[in-house]
Amino acid sequence: MKEATIVITSFPDRKSALACARALIDKRLAACVNVMDGCTSVYRWQDNTETADEIPVFIKTRSAHYQQVEELIVTMHPYELPEVITVPITNGLSAYLQWIFDETT
Repeated sequence: MKEATIVITSFPDRKSALACARALIDKRLAACVNVMDGCTSVYRWQDNTETADEIPVFIKTRSAHYQQVEELIVTMHPYELPEVITVPITNGLSAYLQWIFDETT
């Protein structure tokens, strides 16, 4: 079976999140990118507790494209250490999963 995944990241602003989303779609590295409304992230960074407003981004792609997706995010991201994680899609509507593969060839 073909393997699909959701890559999760976040950006500090909507403009940079949308720029990354468009680049992923234009390069056919993703079938769909959800740029969400803002959230507040609380995290530890360099021995300090930080709070930041961020824009969550969910990227639907092939598992095989992960490395290229990661490289594009890191290249376009303003953070020194951006969040880039994956959640494997283990089940789903077969026609939707096929669409992911068709759009990312």
